[in-house]
Amino acid sequence: MSKQSRILLSCALLLSCPLLWAQEAPESLIGSFEGSLVFGRDDLTIALTFDRQGDEYTAALTSANLGVYGFPAEVVQINGLRVLVRMPRLDAEFTGTLRLDESGEEILNIDGDWFQSSELVPVVLHPVDKPSF
Repeated sequence: MSKQSRILLSCALLLSCPLLWAQEAPESLIGSFEGSLVFGRDDLTIALTFDRQGDEYTAALTSANLGVYGFPAEVVQINGLRVLVRMPRLDAEFTGTLRLDESGEEILNIDGDWFQSSELVPVVLHPVDKPSF
């Protein structure tokens, strides 16, 4: 293989990689996901409920422990399998990665981190029919 062919092949491979990364979130993201946060001795349950309006996703936070029910997120970004939810009025942010089943259509869970008031806590959110509280 000539040097020019190798360069062209390398460029083609590099340009095709973003297509893999640009995978769109599955439709199963619409709905509620619930998990536990452990802050020291406190065990708090949170739920994020996602919806889609046109091309934009929305999210709302529910947590009896935090005293919030359907609190709307100001920023919701879905980039492939990555999720970012920001709620500046609560000084809170959730970042996570969607974990899919073998078909790539159903979300098994969202592995992520909850960041609030300078504390970072790992959390795994599981799909639920509706928040349990």
